[in-house]
Amino acid sequence: MSRSLLIRVTAMPTDTNPYGGVFGGWLMSQLALGAGSLASRIGQGKAVVVSASDFTFPGAMSVGDELSVYCDIAATGKTSLTIAAEAEARTRNGEATTLVAQGTFKFVLLDENDCPRAVDWDDLQITRSG
Repeated sequence: MSRSLLIRVTAMPTDTNPYGGVFGGWLMSQLALGAGSLASRIGQGKAVVVSASDFTFPGAMSVGDELSVYCDIAATGKTSLTIAAEAEARTRNGEATTLVAQGTFKFVLLDENDCPRAVDWDDLQITRSG
């Protein structure tokens, strides 16, 4: 499966740290939102994050820059999906982009009783081929 664009948002002044840069926690939350969206869509239902790891922040972004979050399935388990997420910033008044954050999220799919349920491999294959 190729990476999918899940979120596009503009960084605002409330998203900054005390030094005036965009807060890493805000970037992490945007990655988590994008990954969760993909996990729920692929899993066709409720998906909850059980771990988050491998965060890096190779670049910086400024207030007003546009953030795009891309996600892809990195691995699957019996009841889980591991999602790789990347965030790129585009300068507000141009086309230049910079990779600003990366991370990995593991989600467990849940049934209507909030118990783990198996990944539907047929739905996963359809998503990967289409």
